[in-house]
Amino acid sequence: MSYPHRTGTGRGRPSPGYGRQRPRTPGHPRSGGPSGEFALPVTVTPALPPVDSFEALDMPAPLKRTLTRQGLTVPSEIQAATLPNSLAGRDVLGRSRTGSGKTLAFGLALLARLDGRKAEPRRPLAVVLAPTRELAQQVDDALAPYARSVGARTTTVVGSMPISRQARALRQGVELVVATPGRLRDLMERGDCVLDQVDVTVLDEADQMTDMGFMPQVTAILQQIPADGRRMLFSATLDRNVDTLVRRFLNDPVVHSVDLSEGAVSTMEHHVMHVSHADKQDVVTRIAARDGRVIMFLDTKRAVDRMAEHLLNSGVRAAPLHGGRSQPQRTRTLDQFKRGAVTALVATNVAARGIHVDGLDLVVNIDPPTDHKDYLHRGGRTARAGETGSVVTLVLPSQRRDMTRLMSRARIDAHTARVDAQDVELTRVTGAREPSGVPVAVSAGGSRERRHRGAAARRPRR
Repeated sequence: MSYPHRTGTGRGRPSPGYGRQRPRTPGHPRSGGPSGEFALPVTVTPALPPVDSFEALDMPAPLKRTLTRQGLTVPSEIQAATLPNSLAGRDVLGRSRTGSGKTLAFGLALLARLDGRKAEPRRPLAVVLAPTRELAQQVDDALAPYARSVGARTTTVVGSMPISRQARALRQGVELVVATPGRLRDLMERGDCVLDQVDVTVLDEADQMTDMGFMPQVTAILQQIPADGRRMLFSATLDRNVDTLVRRFLNDPVVHSVDLSEGAVSTMEHHVMHVSHADKQDVVTRIAARDGRVIMFLDTKRAVDRMAEHLLNSGVRAAPLHGGRSQPQRTRTLDQFKRGAVTALVATNVAARGIHVDGLDLVVNIDPPTDHKDYLHRGGRTARAGETGSVVTLVLPSQRRDMTRLMSRARIDAHTARVDAQDVELTRVTGAREPSGVPVAVSAGGSRERRHRGAAARRPRR
């Protein structure tokens, strides 16, 4: 059994296609639709048909055994459609919602091509680019058991972590690097990472990378990768910058698309709740006190910190998550949220990508997003992989017109209601309830009640 891969031309020397732009992918007229996306490219070479089981794939046996151990036998839609082609060496363009299984869609194909191969020091054989530290870490974690099964070494390269440790891992040699664009560029400029042997490149959440201003770094990285390797690009939306990447760096890709702009995941409910300024904080507090976890989004780091502190003082096990916190803090907060030690995660858009929490059934936009793509990605934290979930957006009177336009661009028909803190509809949709009012603190090991000053002295002795 063999798997197509690029044959190098010698130690440290680039392959013949190195540094050259790939043939342009044809057929990208603008859609002109309300979401402003470009039309999907025309695939010249017919795609292979989808499969109905992992066993039917031409894939190394260790990967199949690992899938079985993980309890996975039937591929998701995007896996079934793209894996036969990516395993055959085709480029892939995937537009899909979060929670669709795209990490394994590209990860299994990537690792199949690494099976039995060893990288030279500083010269990885595969690169996955992700927009955020959290997504990069989650991709690495998700692929870890599969990478071990084929003997592939991996490392995560992200900002806010010691660059010396990352450089040391690269110098020792790794087959797969999962990275954010900025940190990878830093390591390339230091000479700690050379991309002339990269055979497989994946852009995960490409639209978010371009939205966050990483387009120059992504382009510079791709220009250093040999042009005859395989490229896979996954994105929830396809806007102008993603169009540029597809045109420039993908060669006759197999296209798989789930049209997010045509609206919602069928298992996701959308609710727009009109609230007054006077009621809004009480509404948020009661939602956060629900029996179950919730992610709540605000626009600024300062607003996130203030809301998290208010919720803690109200008796809700809350924690902030934003780009101003260190990577160890962010990792610890996410771990606490996944374990249930934190029940209300208060976040900026940094958490709108790459946060995968099983069983999360509610996302609340305290501040409505200003862009329909942000709305889709915030909402994508719930109703993942066939699960049910709700997205609730709180809208002040001055925000109604903008919210109507945003939902129109997202092509979502939401349930609309006027609510206050005691409203039955609020409770029905979100599980809102009265908080305990006893301040709590969330520590590294979980949560505990805060003791008011003098409380210990007032306790009766035993």
